[in-house]
Amino acid sequence: MALVLASASPRRVDLLDQIGITPDVVAPAHIDEMPLKNELPRQLAARLAKGKALAIAQEHPGDLILGADTVVGVGRRCLPKAADRDEARRYLELLSGRKHHVYGGLCIVAKDGTPHNRLIDTTVKFKRLSSQEIDDYIQSREWEGKAGAYAIQGLGGAFVEKIIGSYSNVVGLSLCETKNLLLGLGYAR
Repeated sequence: MALVLASASPRRVDLLDQIGITPDVVAPAHIDEMPLKNELPRQLAARLAKGKALAIAQEHPGDLILGADTVVGVGRRCLPKAADRDEARRYLELLSGRKHHVYGGLCIVAKDGTPHNRLIDTTVKFKRLSSQEIDDYIQSREWEGKAGAYAIQGLGGAFVEKIIGSYSNVVGLSLCETKNLLLGLGYAR
């Protein structure tokens, strides 16, 4: 039974490696990641993780398929990957001095084709950011390709005043939930 990671994220591969798991195949799913009308951040994370896993499961029947997605939410608002510097600035200004949620959608499709879903919710509190801090962070380009326009495992970690929940979820994949779900489905490596 092979483990297939339905993600192109190098962070997810690194996180899995951290707990001794190496996917047999990395097969990114290409699905529309735009939020649906009135879709809440937690719903989006769950839907995208399941959608990715199910899309790749069709190509790899009989294998374990791991789909995941990370969505930053401020109230009812989703903050996906920023498209450009201006959007990244808006995100960081919005996150400045407030709490937000990082929702980790996790779906593992078992070898019989049954999807097993989890939603991990981590609360993150940012300090109040100065204009200079935001400018410097935008210049670093670390925000590129990151939900909410920051990376907690990098320079963006200096903005985090408090975290409640899974740190690895904020990076891109809750290791505790992932490992437990894999073990429950008979994956042993």
